[in-house]
Amino acid sequence: MTDRAELQKALQEFIDAGFAGIQMRVHDERGEWVGSAGVRELGESAEPPTDGRFWTGSSTKTFTATLVLHLVADGRIGLDAPVADHLPGLGLDRRITARMLLQHTSGLFNYTGEYYADGTFAPGIPATGKEWVDNRFHTYRPEELIRLALSKPTRFEPGTDWSYSNTNYTLAQLLVEQVTGRPYAEEMRRRILRPLGLHDTVVPGASPDLPGPHAHGYYRYQDGGEWKVTDVTRQNLSLLPAAGDMISTTADLHTFFSALMSGKLLPAPLLAEMRTPHPKSGDFHYGLGLFVQDLGPDGGTVYHHNGSPPGGYGSFMYSTPDGGKTLTASLTTGDAAIDPAREFPKALDRLVRAVFSPLPAA
Repeated sequence: MTDRAELQKALQEFIDAGFAGIQMRVHDERGEWVGSAGVRELGESAEPPTDGRFWTGSSTKTFTATLVLHLVADGRIGLDAPVADHLPGLGLDRRITARMLLQHTSGLFNYTGEYYADGTFAPGIPATGKEWVDNRFHTYRPEELIRLALSKPTRFEPGTDWSYSNTNYTLAQLLVEQVTGRPYAEEMRRRILRPLGLHDTVVPGASPDLPGPHAHGYYRYQDGGEWKVTDVTRQNLSLLPAAGDMISTTADLHTFFSALMSGKLLPAPLLAEMRTPHPKSGDFHYGLGLFVQDLGPDGGTVYHHNGSPPGGYGSFMYSTPDGGKTLTASLTTGDAAIDPAREFPKALDRLVRAVFSPLPAA
């Protein structure tokens, strides 16, 4: 493993900003580099394990999109056919297609809550604050989450705009199950996890347990007028089925994303569809389960899908178009009084540029 001081420095910036720990894996022309910074557990000195498992959050969406597109390639699902043809009992708008689910253009209410442009928030299931902490072991069924979303006003007519919604991907789970006659977790293992040898990646269902080794994640929240911190390493992510519920490692995320980008998982035309941003996604540049980012002349285009479950963890998954250079990482939050939404983007941008558009050697 080569010494990469610039990468270790970029990791340390997250810790200096107030995060608890981070582990990262980089594959590029110089080989493989793994590193970590911060602590595995508050009050201890050991660093996060570089082979540690973690909750991936919305990086799950790229796995789900790939699974759906597998079925499209097999002729089992029409990318632009009505989803209602396969799920007639839900009362879905017949204009909603599988493509719209994967690119977030269905207009369906986000069951974890909707933030509107005017600053208002329409709550869904408990997914933030003390309410989530108190309910973090509750088990949800995908159908109840979908029915909650369908009971709320839509954001826009199907296909006319873009809005990120977990509802789309939970619907994709139901679509996969209906078409294949098998549970989503089993179909994911059959088509993606087992062929790629992703032995540390699982769809845990309602199990709250994170297998070891792992770093601990923490959640800081207000209870009345008092700030509290609790260990949320154990959490039931059945509140994000197929949208943010997987467990993985940096090694497995690298293997998956490199295989996807290099054309080993999907036919070229479908990979091209996946990489094409919807014009209404604006600065987000979202395709089918993928974000597209232009780093400028020095860095070129990278594809990614990061994630963060309700509390404690974050995941990064980046690749060049050919899968030859990847960055995969897991971040944990601690007890620092920081606003992750403010601190995170700056540190992440510096990290991504350190990997994909490094400054030339002096």
